[in-house]
Amino acid sequence: MSKQMTLSNSQDTTFKKPSQLKELLRRLRKSKGAMVGLTILIFILLIVIFADLIAPYDLAVTQDAYNKLQPPSAQHLLGTDSYGRDVLARLVHGARNSLFIALLASCTSCIFGSLLGAIAGYFGGKVDMIIMRCLDIFMSIPDLLFTMVVVAALGSSVPVLIIAMTLAYFTNYVRLVRSGVLNLCEQEYVEAARAGGSSALRIILSHIIPNTLGIILVNMTLNVSSLVIYQSTLSFIGLSLPSPTPEWGSMLSGARNDMMRAPFLVISPALAIVLTAFSVNLLGDGLRDALDPRLKN
Repeated sequence: MSKQMTLSNSQDTTFKKPSQLKELLRRLRKSKGAMVGLTILIFILLIVIFADLIAPYDLAVTQDAYNKLQPPSAQHLLGTDSYGRDVLARLVHGARNSLFIALLASCTSCIFGSLLGAIAGYFGGKVDMIIMRCLDIFMSIPDLLFTMVVVAALGSSVPVLIIAMTLAYFTNYVRLVRSGVLNLCEQEYVEAARAGGSSALRIILSHIIPNTLGIILVNMTLNVSSLVIYQSTLSFIGLSLPSPTPEWGSMLSGARNDMMRAPFLVISPALAIVLTAFSVNLLGDGLRDALDPRLKN
């Protein structure tokens, strides 16, 4: 699971005023770690966008029996795997699949968990009790076991993976947002909105969620790195997209038997996973410090 964070002084994380957004960007630019992470992420995203120009997709899936386990060369910059497929092509096109699934699962888990948390905190009582008891049940099931059951029941595809990863990671947001909403419901502007006849949905979307947005964004950013590793783990054990679809985890899995005589098969996908997770964590830490400088130390 991703890092849990406490929500303090949530009004400071609201982005209603342009001056607040400018101040946030100014603090973010002063964070060397965040800038390093952002630079690496931009580089990775450029590779994803221009993957077809870097290496054609056919090289990533077409087998070549005459060029198995070729070392890095001018023709194959990162060598070839045990099926003769170009490692560079599989790496850059695998980035598309791995990052797309991780980013989408992070967004869906954030939206789903935040809404549930806001509903539980705002209404309280039986609604809160039912949601939190259901959450306890979800949290009692190991993530990997739950994902295995979902994939086994529904099959391996992008939508199924996103659903399974969303259900595995939404719980953090429920507890995080709920704790913030319990404090925000006592604020005068929420009471004023209620007195003015605003509906519960309008109050949640217009007043509650915006005041927890900053801490939600930080946790969503940190969740991306966890989901990149988690999705790579799923593909490593064969629970992700079917072969020969390129993924970083499946590249590591396919290189297990040849890693001693062809270590380059392991180095490139492993380095891609580590760099992506590291850069996202750096950006998330910088964003956290920018939103609340008191957390820096």
